[in-house]
Amino acid sequence: MKSFGGLLFIFGVGSFVLNLLGMEFKLLGWIDNWGATTGIAIRVGLIVVGAALWLIGRKQEASQPAA
Repeated sequence: MKSFGGLLFIFGVGSFVLNLLGMEFKLLGWIDNWGATTGIAIRVGLIVVGAALWLIGRKQEASQPAA
């Protein structure tokens, strides 16, 4: 869950920065089909959900005893 969250976070931030530069990831090119405001909301959602999953995964790793 930690790695998936990190990936979502990186894609969200990268998509946000690339969009400001007039570019986009091919994988996430569909985001702006519903308009610029919705595209920004989806990008922010990717960042927030990714960060939350990463933090939850990090806490779960820390709570498991080392073998």
